[in-house]
Amino acid sequence: MSIGEFSRLTHLSVRTLRRYHDGGLLEPATVDPATGYRYYSADQIPTAQVIHRLRQLDVPLPDVERILRSPDPGTRAALVADHLQRLESELDRTRAAVVSLRRLLRPEEATLDVQLRAVPPTTVAAVEADVDHDDVIAWYAGAMAELDAVVEEPTGVPGGLYDNALFEDGHGHVLVYRPTADPPRSGRVQPVTLPAVELAVTIHAGDHDDIDVTYGELGTWVVANALAVAGPVRESYLVGPRDAPDPSAWRTEIGWPVFRMAPR
Repeated sequence: MSIGEFSRLTHLSVRTLRRYHDGGLLEPATVDPATGYRYYSADQIPTAQVIHRLRQLDVPLPDVERILRSPDPGTRAALVADHLQRLESELDRTRAAVVSLRRLLRPEEATLDVQLRAVPPTTVAAVEADVDHDDVIAWYAGAMAELDAVVEEPTGVPGGLYDNALFEDGHGHVLVYRPTADPPRSGRVQPVTLPAVELAVTIHAGDHDDIDVTYGELGTWVVANALAVAGPVRESYLVGPRDAPDPSAWRTEIGWPVFRMAPR
């Protein structure tokens, strides 16, 4: 059949079919040497439709070619699955950005509840290290797994201290902990006594994708109340992935160590 007929059957434009031919993705069954006209066979229709679907998913042309050329169905499925996973990750980031933007563009709807709290010295089992900002999530998961393995009788919810340099310079000191009356020494887990501190605290609800918005709202409250931040930020994980699989149920308490500034 002619390229025009093939175009109508596959809903691919003639221009697109020519591009696929030039790129080696879908070569015509025959090409007239005298006229250069392209002719396709009916059994090429499924291949054309597969290419069309892959391109709709933004699969790069080299990956499309690898999928089509691979004789192993398992390999083809794995290549498609990898790309779908990337798309899902991008979709999650897009959704998180939309949620954050909606909060930022509707400041009148913000209902931040902030309290000042004096926290006494607290004995904890802790793991600490200097960490790059981009590696915090992976490092946290490993450190908390170690704590869970050796702390048999926690006396409170897990938490973390995050040095200012982590946010300002992209690299800083991180300490994650589990409160316990008798902190063990095992591997990276060591006893630590957190100093007494006064905190401005609020609760972030949900996933951590937009936790920076809550940080900003808390910072605005701190400035408005003539307070200054003094020391590493504290987070307490009241409800997290270990407690509830649904991110909407997660609750993270953010605590900024503060002191009252003298009037100007």
